[in-house]
Order: sequence, then structure tokens, then C-alpha cells
Amino acid sequence: MSKVKSRKPAQRGTWAGRTGLTALTWFLGALFFFPIFWITLISFRHEVDAGTSPPKWTAPFSLENYSEVFKAGAKSFLLNSTIASVLSTVIVLMLAYPAAYALSIKPIYKSKDVLSFFLSTKFLPPIAALLPLYLILQKLHLLDNIFALSILYVSMNLPLSVWMLRSFLKEIPKELVEAAELDGASTPKILYRVLAPISMPGIAATALICFIFTWNEFLLAINVTGFDAATAPVYLVGFVTAEGLFFAHLAAVSIAVSLPVVIAGWVAQDKLVRGLSLGAVK
Repeated sequence: MSKVKSRKPAQRGTWAGRTGLTALTWFLGALFFFPIFWITLISFRHEVDAGTSPPKWTAPFSLENYSEVFKAGAKSFLLNSTIASVLSTVIVLMLAYPAAYALSIKPIYKSKDVLSFFLSTKFLPPIAALLPLYLILQKLHLLDNIFALSILYVSMNLPLSVWMLRSFLKEIPKELVEAAELDGASTPKILYRVLAPISMPGIAATALICFIFTWNEFLLAINVTGFDAATAPVYLVGFVTAEGLFFAHLAAVSIAVSLPVVIAGWVAQDKLVRGLSLGAVK
């Protein structure tokens, strides 16, 4: 009986702790989701109802904001963002994957110094390199060029991608590579036929992070592009005018610009979770 009585307080304490943790989790989730819900709600309201204080919960819904957004030329900006994000991500993976292999499974001479150099390139604030980059693009007549912007995004994401892929490849047993070499497999075959299927979660996680960073980048896009190569974040700022903020239109554009990243994350969520968890527990 004494044992049963001694267990009850512990069980009650455990139940209370789990209930409190669950409630806190739901509260934080709702707190995080509320701005997204509010922006989505405003995007379906008329402009006269979007900026009222206090807000009108019973205001009528409308789709005119989304129709006006695409009539104003949002397709070209979204297309530019897609080209820059996809192209830069593909180039980054093509360069970072062999580099990560050389720095993890087949370490090169002074590989730690190379990694430190990659990391040191992220110490410089992007605004400090903006003027030299602008002058270089101006001399080469590459301002307002979506492919030149994609190359800049490659240099921005390459160091982080090498570090991420290296951490994923280090978890692969070296005996697998040695067995492939004994079978006569060349380095390209080892990279793309032996290691690539195993490290696909890490590659997917790296690709998604590069895609998100590129899609959301604003500083370079606003300064080295004009109208032809302007991306979605530049288009988003266009709704902040001297006359004021167009809240309903801005909310609709925000949802339209965020959807590609949300869809990409949802499609790759299983590989993303597996990739980000690689190396966390040994």
C-alpha cells in the first residue's frame, strides 16, 4: 500500500507537467500562426475595411486583391524569383557536393583551413560588398540581368551549403566508399551513384534552405536590378508608397510571394526533417 501511495503524487506531477507542456505548446503554436492568419484574412478584404481600427470581423470577403495583384504584373516578378532561386540552387549543389566530398570522406590537404576560409566569407556584411559588386556589374553591362543576379546568389549560398553537405557526408561510413573503389568505381560514380542516394535527405535540406534564402533575398535584388530582372521581394515593396500603405493589396502579395516557399517546404518536408536531423544523434 505504501508503494502505491508513493507513486500517486509522482503520477499526478507527471500528468500536470505534460498537460502544462501541451498547453504551452498550443499557445506558442497559436501565437506563431496568428500573424499568418491575420495577413490571410486581410488579403480577402476590401481596402477600406483592411485598415480599420478596431478591425471589422464581419467585413465582406473579396478576391479583387489577388486579381489586381496579377493584373499589375506579378507574374514576371515571380518568374524572375523562380529562375534565380532554381538556377542558383542547382549551381550551388553542383559545386558544393563535390567540395563537401573532398572535405569529409576524402579530406584534402589542410581541409580545416579551407573550411575556415569558407566560413570567413560570411563574416562580411552584404552591404559592405554592395558597392564593389555594383561597379563590377556596371562595367560588365550586367545590371538588371537575372543570370548575373543568380551568380551572386551562388556566391552567397555556397559556403553554407559546403558546410551543411560536409556534415551530412561525414555520417556515411567510409567503408562504403572503399568497397566501391575496390569494385573499380570512379569518383563520379561514387559521388552520384553510391553516395547521392544515401545523402539525398541532406541534399534536399540544403537545396531547400538555399532556395528559401534566395527567394527571400532583398538587398542585392533591389540594388542591382531594375524592372526586367526584379524579383518578388522588390515587387512587394512597391506597395509601400508615399500615399501610405495599401494593407489589403500588400497582404495579398505577401501570401502570393510566400506560397512557392511553403509548397516547396511541404513537398520536401520528410526529406527536410531527416536531413536536418542527420548528425544530431550518434
